[in-house]
Amino acid sequence: MTDSPLRVLFCLGINQNFFDLPEGGVTTGDVWTAFVALMDGIKALDGIDFIGDIDDDSTMVGPSDSWPWTCYLLADADGHDTVKAACGLIRTIGVGESDWKLWKFVKIEARIGRALTPRQY
Repeated sequence: MTDSPLRVLFCLGINQNFFDLPEGGVTTGDVWTAFVALMDGIKALDGIDFIGDIDDDSTMVGPSDSWPWTCYLLADADGHDTVKAACGLIRTIGVGESDWKLWKFVKIEARIGRALTPRQY
């Protein structure tokens, strides 16, 4: 980590393709297994310091293409390349035995800022 890490809120939304399952031999369980792999993959990246997550799937029901998102992961990152690598994981994680990747069922967006700290005025 650098002296001033980026504070990153990864926003994840389940899309309509998930709600249309099962399809092509893929089940909702296959997607959730891939989803956990994504979350674990982000947390395991060099340069990521995991802070916490929140899942809103009991009060936010249905597809989420933007705010409010289905779930969030908060982390500090050592730079933009690390944030891009975290978001890029969704393109590489397979779903079940299919040729589909996780991005078919989940959208990810990263909001980048800094930790909120009091300022001197």
